[in-house]
Amino acid sequence: MKKTITFIGNGNMAFSIAKGLGESYHIEVVGRDMQKLEAFERNLGIGVDKFLLDGFDITNKTLVVCVKPANTDEVGSLLKGKARVVYSVLAGVSINKLKNSFCTPAVVRSMPNLAASVQKSMTTLCGEIGFRDEAIEIFNSIGATRWLGSEKEIDIATALAGSGPAYLSLIAEALMDGAVKQGLKRDDAISITRGLFEGFATLVQDIHPALLKDGVMSPGGTTAAGYGALEEKGVRGACIDAVEKAYKKAVELGSA
Repeated sequence: MKKTITFIGNGNMAFSIAKGLGESYHIEVVGRDMQKLEAFERNLGIGVDKFLLDGFDITNKTLVVCVKPANTDEVGSLLKGKARVVYSVLAGVSINKLKNSFCTPAVVRSMPNLAASVQKSMTTLCGEIGFRDEAIEIFNSIGATRWLGSEKEIDIATALAGSGPAYLSLIAEALMDGAVKQGLKRDDAISITRGLFEGFATLVQDIHPALLKDGVMSPGGTTAAGYGALEEKGVRGACIDAVEKAYKKAVELGSA
């Protein structure tokens, strides 16, 4: 018999995780609108149990909470009972707040990213150590996982891997625009950039970025000229600042 996992919320992240778990878990999904829950089931392509939020009993259930961080208290107040464990994908919302809002003795915070939709997320985790193995099993269904030692670390990881697809999208688009500016056709620039990112993603799994850079940058060559321009424009410092700003925002959200 399959284990049951219950999603509180029926948005994109809930759908992505449920898609990864559909073959190994029985899925329950809880939301505010039955028509949207039915659409969730149709798009998922497997049968799920659907429930409205108000008065739903979470007693002894394994929850994956996928609501907006600002709605944590409101959603928790509509539920009844005491959950076995809560897995949260809410950016910045602390373990203590989640325990209070959802009435549970155990919480694991997670931070998947956009690539969960294609089972390629880099998901970071922290929280109740007794649920470490179960958390890794669940979130491995949507990509890779990394267990961290503290809530501060997961807030930093949120700024890196959680927000990272937006940073890399900006870089990808800028590189495409640079090529078009020099005379490359737009569709060629898009195709070449996609291939660049796919190949780099494989290389960086086993080779340190500094070594990759050194391997392609010959003295006085084209890469050295382009790399020098990036340093002159402060791209390295801007990336470091982006992680800092996003981290501080995660902390701010958690204390709101």
